[in-house]
Amino acid sequence: MAKTDFEVPALRDYLRTPDLRPGAMAKSAPFKAAPRHQQALGFPEALVPDWERVAVAKLGDLLGKYRSLRVHLDSCVKCGACTDKCHYFLGTGDPKNMPVARQDLLRSVYRRHFTLAGKLFPRLVGARDLDAALLDEWYGYFHQCSQCRRCSVFCPYGIDTAEISMAAREILDEIGVGQKYCNEIIAKVHAIGNNLGLPGPALANTLEGLEEDVKEATGVDVRFPLDVEGAEVLLIPPSADFFAEPHIDGLIGYAKVFHQAGVRWTLSSYASEAANFAMFIGNYAQMRKVALRIRQAAIDLKVKRIVVGECGHAWRVAYGFWNTLAGPFDFLDPRYPVPQHIVEFTYDLIRRGALKLDKEANDHMKVTFHDSCNVARATRMGDLPGGQFVLPRALIKASCNHYFDMAPDTIGEKTFCCGGGGGLLTDELIELRVKGALPRVQALHEVRQEHGVTHMAAICAICKSQFTKVLPYYGIPMDSVVSVHQLVGNAIRLGTSS
Repeated sequence: MAKTDFEVPALRDYLRTPDLRPGAMAKSAPFKAAPRHQQALGFPEALVPDWERVAVAKLGDLLGKYRSLRVHLDSCVKCGACTDKCHYFLGTGDPKNMPVARQDLLRSVYRRHFTLAGKLFPRLVGARDLDAALLDEWYGYFHQCSQCRRCSVFCPYGIDTAEISMAAREILDEIGVGQKYCNEIIAKVHAIGNNLGLPGPALANTLEGLEEDVKEATGVDVRFPLDVEGAEVLLIPPSADFFAEPHIDGLIGYAKVFHQAGVRWTLSSYASEAANFAMFIGNYAQMRKVALRIRQAAIDLKVKRIVVGECGHAWRVAYGFWNTLAGPFDFLDPRYPVPQHIVEFTYDLIRRGALKLDKEANDHMKVTFHDSCNVARATRMGDLPGGQFVLPRALIKASCNHYFDMAPDTIGEKTFCCGGGGGLLTDELIELRVKGALPRVQALHEVRQEHGVTHMAAICAICKSQFTKVLPYYGIPMDSVVSVHQLVGNAIRLGTSS
């Protein structure tokens, strides 16, 4: 078990409401963005003068743009249906991590300035002015929300806490209180093309090394092409796929799929990042700028289709926003969907018999699957009902002999978040991440005990990074996390490995 200077919660019933611990996570907050990161995105470099007025004006602007935000702020009747649905509340016991309490941090300011009752009788309706103390709570607790939207599944009014969190974060950026992790990453994408700031030569060197590794393992020349014009497919993976396990094993799996199917493909050094962290701060102008970079790469490389790699929020942005932010994609081959997930692409090849898979290659594993939030609750895949749940499992079952689902009330649209999404995958929030992972780790622990499961597959780069970091805190090896396409790649026997 990993060493820690905070209490790791004991595994327990993941649906049991914890004992309340008021203020338990009041100290938790990410580092604030440096002036250069704020400047790179066009945000104020520090807290602006008269910031209270600017914040309220920005809230008014958002209420005018998004009718849904006003509906969410007006609709809550404090019924409590969301109370025990948030993994951060279940893991920390802090009542301000209840979705309704987190919403109220913004709702109280909304009522003070945008409702008649709040203007006349503020104390009677829970209305508050935005002062320095409340601003600190905004920054802390709105960065204790992974925007997973599990609470909205259970809310009888459909209130989306994620939209409220995104609005609050956009207001914070507007007044000069940005989050370092998200804003630094977005700036790197604008400047270089990926979250990690990897320049083209570094990408090329990494891909050459992967070609050598696959050649040594299989005796077959499997190419990892970069900036090749005229390919059929432009693959846009999360940049984590270039440098770390289990991500890089997924990238090898993609390459083996393309190789065996005889599909010409390429990566782009200009747009080497599928992820769009601008969604986490609620800024559609920044989202559009990131999405347009991918569109331009597809135009420049003259490809026929775009395929998105294993990344949950990358797929959510691609599926839900690309056509609005960066469309139309009328320069691509109309026979193929835009966008298309690598899971959809591989499933279609398997269905048509274009891939030959040997399940026995994964017989050393007993596998379960983690439904990533942004896939499970915000997208779809293929034409099958519930394809976002069916297709990843179909790939795993086609590649493995031993597959077991977690408990029914923890999968599908009811899946628990990994605890690291929404721009929270940063080390200063490790206590929150470990405690937020509790419900999912409990479900994993149970399927490990019942079926002897050894590995958990995921199709989200954030989930994979989060689990490899936090599972050791619960005594589960970090290498028990695998990519779905790692399993597919293992099952594709090439050359000497046949």
